[in-house]
Amino acid sequence: MTSRNNRMFAVYTKFTKQHEWIKYDDVTKEGTFGITDYAQKELGDIVFVDFPFKGDKFNQGDVIGAVESVKTSAQVYVPVQSEVIENNTEIETNPALVNEDPHGKGWISKLKITNEEDITKLMDEKQYKEYLATL
Repeated sequence: MTSRNNRMFAVYTKFTKQHEWIKYDDVTKEGTFGITDYAQKELGDIVFVDFPFKGDKFNQGDVIGAVESVKTSAQVYVPVQSEVIENNTEIETNPALVNEDPHGKGWISKLKITNEEDITKLMDEKQYKEYLATL
C-alpha cells in the first residue's frame, strides 16, 4: 500500500475464470482490464480486438467484446459492473500487443467500477494460478 495525500490506497490485480484480469485502484475506483497470458497463449496470434464503446455500461460477466486470432475467436467478459471510460487504441492498429504484453501494453479497456463488491468475487493471483493448475 502507498500513501497519496496522507490517505492509504492500493492497486489490486484480480482474475476471472474466463481468463480476464483487472488492475483496480481502490481510490479512483477505476480499473484497466484485458485477457490473461494464459488466454492469449490459448488463442494464438491475435489479429483483431472488438472493443466496447466509450460510455457503454455493463454488468459483471456481460460480453464486452471479442478477440480474434488466426485460429479462433473468443468473447471477452467484463470482470466487474462498470462503465467504459477508455479503449486501448494502440491494439486497434497493433493487436499483437495482446500477445506480446497481455498484462501491460495489451490492455483492452479502462473502466469506472460501479459496483465495488464485484471485485471481492474475483480471484487474486495465487488463487488464479491454483485455478490454472486444475485445467
